[in-house]
Amino acid sequence: MIELSINRITRIAIVLGVIGIAVALGLRGWRDALGFLVGAGLSLVTVRSWFKLADAVGASGKLPGAGSVVFLVARYLLIAGAVYATIYVLRSSPAVLIMGLLVSFFAVVLELLFGLSVSK
Repeated sequence: MIELSINRITRIAIVLGVIGIAVALGLRGWRDALGFLVGAGLSLVTVRSWFKLADAVGASGKLPGAGSVVFLVARYLLIAGAVYATIYVLRSSPAVLIMGLLVSFFAVVLELLFGLSVSK
């Protein structure tokens, strides 16, 4: 059941990402569409890695090793570098990039709403 939710969240995030890219392209141009793509991609990678970490902790019942902690910290440094490059090199709007970074959040909210509607 949990795996179905994770897969559904991933599919919802991809659909929201495609819609957001199309809207950004139509309203703001290719630079902001690319910025939204970067944000949505980072969002999707981040939420998937959190799912994997939660699964690893849940399966074993113990905390992950130091390698996982280093990966989590390094991931945020890489995200910060990608955000910097997207804003200053590609000249994408920070607001559009932030909207892309929120794609997985909205996918999780939609999945929760879906779960509530199905359970009734």
